[in-house]
Amino acid sequence: MHVLMVMAAGLLLLGVFVLFGWLWGANTAGMVLAAKVFVPAWLVVAGVNMWVGVAHAGYSVRDELPILLLVFAVPAVVAGLIVWRLSHS
Repeated sequence: MHVLMVMAAGLLLLGVFVLFGWLWGANTAGMVLAAKVFVPAWLVVAGVNMWVGVAHAGYSVRDELPILLLVFAVPAVVAGLIVWRLSHS
């Protein structure tokens, strides 16, 4: 359940980034830039989530690594789709 909540938070954060990209640039180029900036920011957040799982929840890095990949990949792929879609419109 925690994994789904973190992925949903990532998608919500992506929405915030894209919204601020629109407000900042008032065009699709600002939204594309915001989606691109989201990916490394989300990698940091997903890494912190993994660190919490290892340091405080008692999981090993080996246990947490697949979860990190899943938690990072879903919002990052959606961000990539947004960049692709907005770049081709």
